[in-house]
Amino acid sequence: VGNTVLHILVLQPNKTFACHMYNLVLSYDRHKDRLGSLELIPNNEGLTPFKLAGVEGNTVMFQYLMQKRKHNLWSFGPLTTVLYDLTEIDSWAEDQSFLELIVSTKKREARQILDLTPVKELVSLKWNMYGRPYFCFLAIFYILYMVCFTMCCVYRPLKPRTGNKTSSRDNTIYVQKMLQESYLTYEDELRLVGELITVIGAVVILLLEIPDILRVGAAKYFGQTILGGPFHIIVITYACMILVTMVMRLTSTTGEVVPMSFALVLGWCNVMYFARGFQMLGPFTIMIQKMIFGDLMRFCWLMAVVILGFASAFYIIFQTENPENLGQFYNYPMSLFTTFELFLTIIDGPANYDVDLPFMYSVVYFAFAIIATLLMLNLLIAMMGDTHWRVAHERDELWRAQVVATTVMLERKLPRCLWPRSGICGLEYGLGDRWYLRVEDRVDPNKHKMMRYTEAFKAQDRDNYDKDLENLEINKNNLYKKEVSPLSLSRSTSRTSSHRGWEILRRNT
Repeated sequence: VGNTVLHILVLQPNKTFACHMYNLVLSYDRHKDRLGSLELIPNNEGLTPFKLAGVEGNTVMFQYLMQKRKHNLWSFGPLTTVLYDLTEIDSWAEDQSFLELIVSTKKREARQILDLTPVKELVSLKWNMYGRPYFCFLAIFYILYMVCFTMCCVYRPLKPRTGNKTSSRDNTIYVQKMLQESYLTYEDELRLVGELITVIGAVVILLLEIPDILRVGAAKYFGQTILGGPFHIIVITYACMILVTMVMRLTSTTGEVVPMSFALVLGWCNVMYFARGFQMLGPFTIMIQKMIFGDLMRFCWLMAVVILGFASAFYIIFQTENPENLGQFYNYPMSLFTTFELFLTIIDGPANYDVDLPFMYSVVYFAFAIIATLLMLNLLIAMMGDTHWRVAHERDELWRAQVVATTVMLERKLPRCLWPRSGICGLEYGLGDRWYLRVEDRVDPNKHKMMRYTEAFKAQDRDNYDKDLENLEINKNNLYKKEVSPLSLSRSTSRTSSHRGWEILRRNT
């Protein structure tokens, strides 16, 4: 019951009341040694009150709980050294990491905790010491891996075509070799080494991604932009295309160019994932993701309807014409592709003016140009501009969240020997078997002096205001009453000594 009350207090809108009641409930916790502290009991979602405060973005409660966990080492003048307890914060030994919970939540207030002490210092320490070097090395290694795969595709085994052409439009001169013919020369053996590296890399990608999908869940793993959800879909699809290409090569099945082409596009597009390690490029990847999976996905439904309707109309119009003079609409699939090019203004109207064109072509093409080019494309540009404006206001915040997500990912993937635990063991200071982060804080004495002046002048204003209210009550009881307006009250208050104090404070500021 006490633990349930603590969780309810974390969700209270009145933060000051919640902090006092939280402390009151803990003061009655008399079974810490036998049953454990109430603060360490999780709810049904596996969240302790401390983690719940982070997920809900309750910065006041989070700072209050952190103040209870800190230990002052020493203080010398304005310089203070503090040890912050990293229990439930550090993701090194946590199955459900506090940092991962913050970056995976949809509440923007939760990401503000990343700027608070000691989370900010812990993330900075992890990223600068281990995260950035390992991430840059991983980016270079992946680019070299993609270069190897690309070279294997460029020099894939082909042989001249021996059969006769079945159509005048058939332009094929090379075909795929059989498995027995693909690995005979020294160049083929060198390519085989690259292909083995490519297949091994695809298997490693699947082995690294599948456990995270099972642990986090597919909806959260693929749906969170900060966690790199779209890029996870891209890299898993890429690995599957590599395995499909391998099976088609081993079985001598023709058509390996289809999965190979998809793998090349997806593999090189995944390079954009590594832009999140750089502050200059990281926010732009978020904008691209939000535009593709937000604006563009909605726009594609409208575009598909328009293209389908006008492509059918163009095909019907040119169905009775000679396809040699108007090859862009010689069949229905080609009509769809040509209409798509027209929609994006990649090509001009495919009209051959050496022959007579149907009258309906001019009418339909006029309507298509108005709807597609002038209306829908400008609508897409306006939607993307609005998304860019919204993301630009929080791009630095989103980039820091990306850095945290990347740091947690690397810490989980890498062996413990390559990523030692951050912080200081409490045994060195007699604080038990817990880990702490040492933070040095410099207090500006002038700032605190100004704050004391401010509080003093506020108190003096309140005293003068109370005296004026008492005088008003006395005047009401007298025979000769005088109505005192709020304006005269404010004037009398402004003539007090506190007014001179505020003027001194403004000049000093």
